[in-house]
Amino acid sequence: MIDTDTKHKLREMGVGALVDSFEQQDGALTIGMPFEERLKIAVDDAHASYTGQKITGLIRRAGLRYPDAELRRLDLIEERGIDRGVIANLATCAFITRCENVVFQGFTGSGKTYLGSALAKAACQHRFRALYIRMPDLEEAWLAAFDKLGGKEMFLRKYAAYHLLVIDEWLLDEPGDALRGMLLELLERRYDAVSTVFCTQYTKKDWHQRLCGDVRADAIMDRIVHRTIWVETGDANIREQATRQ
Repeated sequence: MIDTDTKHKLREMGVGALVDSFEQQDGALTIGMPFEERLKIAVDDAHASYTGQKITGLIRRAGLRYPDAELRRLDLIEERGIDRGVIANLATCAFITRCENVVFQGFTGSGKTYLGSALAKAACQHRFRALYIRMPDLEEAWLAAFDKLGGKEMFLRKYAAYHLLVIDEWLLDEPGDALRGMLLELLERRYDAVSTVFCTQYTKKDWHQRLCGDVRADAIMDRIVHRTIWVETGDANIREQATRQ
């Protein structure tokens, strides 16, 4: 057994989970077991606890619209024309390692927000830092940054750092010049470094015009469309069908 003083020192060093694992070991099962084996078991248990807590924290801080969303629990996949293989590949989060983007495009109520939340949750479970945010809230945060010294640079650093950034309601409202300037700078910093998910009602052919159809629109789209997985979510209103049940 570990003496009280040693336990206290271990807890001071921040490895209390290891102490707890030792204390929870069944003496009847570990009697006669070499210390090295008992240590390995304790470390495995403590690591599992640490990993679980870290994932829980990542999911909580991701601000998901649907915290219980799961990619393996999708309704009417075939009816909506969604490829199960594409969803399965997204669930591995290998696209984040490849710094690719994802677009979920479909009609209102077709499950884009659920998919965005589920993908961000999967990223957290793979221990990537993810964040879900609606486009209006992103704009509000950008405008609020103007009132702080160095606020705009702090904003850009913050949102450029997430391994996965889910932007919901993408281009629902046509962005003004200030917002387009921010989007260009933010997407430039994220390009080929991390991954962004766009949840939108608008098809790719409509994006350029909604971005005002100028050179800046060209530049924004150039940083999105070339390294992107496109997923159409169909025209079935999942929200309406759920209400009827």
